[in-house]
This record gives sequence, structure tokens and C-alpha cells, in this order.
Amino acid sequence: MVTLLAAPAEPLSSAGDAQLILAALLGIAAVVLLIAWAKVHPFLSLILGAAVLGVVASVAPDNIVKSFSGGVGSTVGGVGLLIALGAMIGGLLAESGGADSIVERVVSRVSGRALPWAMAGVAALIGLPLFFEVGVVLLVPIVLLVSLRTDVPLMKIGIPALAGLSVLHGLVPPHPGPLVAIDALGANLGQTLALGLLVAIPTVIVAGPIFGNFIARYVPATAPEALLPTRRPLVVAGGRGPAATGRGRIDVDGDLVDQDDLVNPGTGRPGEPIDEAATEAVRARRAPALWAAVITVLLPVALMLLRAIGELALDEGTGGRKTLDIIGTPIVALLAGVIFAMIFLGYRTGFSRSQVSGFLGGSLPPIAGILLIVAAGGGFKQVLVDAGVGNLVANAAEGANLSPLLLGWLVAVGIRVATGSATVATITAAGIVAPLAATLQGPEVALLALAIGCGSLFFSHVNDAGFWLVKEYFGLTVGQTIKSWSVMETVISVVGFLGVLVLDLLL
Repeated sequence: MVTLLAAPAEPLSSAGDAQLILAALLGIAAVVLLIAWAKVHPFLSLILGAAVLGVVASVAPDNIVKSFSGGVGSTVGGVGLLIALGAMIGGLLAESGGADSIVERVVSRVSGRALPWAMAGVAALIGLPLFFEVGVVLLVPIVLLVSLRTDVPLMKIGIPALAGLSVLHGLVPPHPGPLVAIDALGANLGQTLALGLLVAIPTVIVAGPIFGNFIARYVPATAPEALLPTRRPLVVAGGRGPAATGRGRIDVDGDLVDQDDLVNPGTGRPGEPIDEAATEAVRARRAPALWAAVITVLLPVALMLLRAIGELALDEGTGGRKTLDIIGTPIVALLAGVIFAMIFLGYRTGFSRSQVSGFLGGSLPPIAGILLIVAAGGGFKQVLVDAGVGNLVANAAEGANLSPLLLGWLVAVGIRVATGSATVATITAAGIVAPLAATLQGPEVALLALAIGCGSLFFSHVNDAGFWLVKEYFGLTVGQTIKSWSVMETVISVVGFLGVLVLDLLL
């Protein structure tokens, strides 16, 4: 993986400590105010915030531009490819129905008290390759139907599903936040992945089924009728899949997938003309096999974990070690997942080459905004480092005997609450504590990345797009959303950070 630019041998500014502290505070404040008050897009806010930081720190204008541009380029090179490949896997899972097949299989085999646990497990599995927003769109219609058919309170099922998605999104690569933290801190991706999963399991349990069972008593939500699927499902060849059970597969709009959706993939608009020839091709398609969907999700994770195991168990320079180093490289692992999904979720289920290509291409535009924010955040972080602010914070933390894990968590919490952006919180916190990472060894750097990830999830409220997404999909009031979703995010942040501290004591 390409790492972010290191701090220069000599800072670009000769300003004193007080001026650097003021520059950092004003730069961060500019980002916060532009996003939260002026409603400026985070991409532009980060650019302007970097300019404010550099000017106040007395960095020459040309050096501000060079530093910011270098941070943008290295961030895109290190993280952008991974985000794009992860989005392609998510797109193929969504369009082929592979994600739905995982959900349907698990939900159809459990009932009663086991349902919240099943939904948490499914959401965590689906959440490995999918962005949070995509996971919500895929899972919420299923959650609404399950709640309606089983008379289980909506929050009792919905909170575990949201917890599974949110925890994986904030703590486990290849999601953008963890990747940015890993890249900025120079953490080992395999170690961060393994430790992230260890932290994620108890966190999902506490914030999901346990908290969901509690909050369901105080938030009596019911499934919004407008989001319940009412259209007739498409019966696929061979009698397999959700349609064969009478449930139907649910598309990204919350309704049942029919011939219109499959003939016009990715449009999400009913009523478009249906090509008769294409309709015959639809009838010949098969639902994707469950094993194919599961392997698509787990293959990149398994390859990266194998690399981490090889680093611990095999001597450097041996053939086995070199092989694992190559196949476990994040880009290679995710590319393997994309190719596997193209074959077994695309071609083998009856989709044409042009349709599979369309699915892959259609998965990229939605992440353009994320890539720009991540890139601009990398530039902002680099200006922080090059101006000498990072070293200043590191020296202050060392003098105050403050734990790097606690510092990273607190900084991420503050920026998350102020801006509503987990990505901005992760990028900024990682940039501030990056110099401290040089004093840490092995797993401690991975734990620092996880601590920042936990802080970036703290108390989502009205300045976070995810807040409104959950509110509308579950038909909640603002107060109910704060009681359920916002508190759940806080539980995730605190429990996850406690898990990081426990691992720090044990390792």
C-alpha cells in the first residue's frame, strides 16, 4: 500500500508553539463551521480549512499548495483503489441478489428471540464489503418485512442490523475510514483487520441485540407502509431463490425485484419500457448460489488474514511468505473478490458481459464524493504534519503522559460530533496523532487506528446524513432517532474503545 507523505525533515513553518496551536485550532474550526453552519460540502471545507491552517501557521503559499497536493495524491494512490474495488464487490452483490440470498437464508431459519442475533450477524457479514448506506438500503426492507410478519418490535430487529453495519463500517477495512487511518499511521492492514474483528464481535453484541432489546421498550416504532414491498416478485428459473419461497428479492428502492428492474439494471425506476428479448433472458437466469455470495464477501478478508498469519509464522524471504505477501496485498485481495463475483454472481447466473460491466461501472459514481472527501482530508492532514503541528501535539501528549489511544479517540469524538462526518473525524485525528505512531510498535499502531475508528462513530446526530437515513427508513421522529440510533452509535464508540484498551493490556 502507498503510504501518506511523511513529515519533512524540517517543518515548513518557523512559527512558535502558540502560533501552531492557534493555526491547528482555526483550521479545524474552519472545517467544522463550513460543514456544520455554512453547509459547504466537506471536500471544499477541507481545502479551505487547509488554507486557513497554512496561512495562520505562516507557511508560504506555494508550500501550502505543494503540501496539500502531495497529501491528496498519496491518499488517492493508497486508499482510492481499495475503495473503488470494494464498491465494485458491493455493486455486484446488490445487483445480482447475492446479498439478499444471504439475508433470506439466515432469516428463514431462525425465529423469535434468535432473530435479533441473526440480523446482527447478517448485517455484519453484509457490512464487510458494503458501504453503510448501501447496506442500510439493502437490509431495511428485509427488516421491515420480518418485523411485520413475526410481530417482533421493529427496533428489536432494526438496531442489531444497524449495529452490525455501523461497526464493520467504522472498524474493519476495506471501508474508507479504517483504510485512511491505517494509511496515515502506517499500521499493518492484516493486524488491523484481525484486531478489528476481535473488537467488532463484542461491540456488535452489546450495541445490537442487547441494546436493541432495551430500547425497543421506549421506541415503539412500526414499519412505514410506503417502504413495504407490494409488487409481484419475479420467479426465477429452477425454483431457487427468494421468489421460489414467495417472498421475492428486494431491490435498492425497497420494492420487489421484477422483470423491469433486471432488464434495466441500476435504473431503480419502475415503468421503463421492457425489451421482450431481454425479458426472455431474464427468465433464463438463476438466483445466485448462497455459497458464491458468502465467498465473495469473505475471500478478500481471508486473503488479507492469510498474509497476516504468514508474517507471524513464516520466515521472511521464503517462497510461502512471498506468495502470501502478494495475494494478501489489499489491492490483489479485493481484485480477487471482484473477479470471483464477476464470474459466479454475474456470468454464471445468466447476466451478459455488458450487464456485468454495467453493474461494475454503476457502482463507481456513488463513491466519487467519498473519494474526494478522503483525498481532501489527506491533503488537510499533510498540511497539519508539514507545518509542524503533528510534532507539537506529539510532544505535548508525551509531556502530559497522555495515552495515544485516548488522545486519538478524544480527537475523533470531538470532530465527529462537530462535523457529523466519520471520515473527516478519522482523517483529522489520524493526522494529529500520526507522529505518536512512530513511538509505538506492531499491534499498538493497529490499536491506535481502531481507537480513532471508534471515536469517529460517537453520537451521530442531525449533522450526519446517516441520522436522517435511519430516521426516514424506520419512520421515526427526531427524538426517537436520537434515543435509538444516536445512543446506539455512542454505545458502539465507547464499547469498541474499551475493547481496544483491553487488547492493549493483553498484547
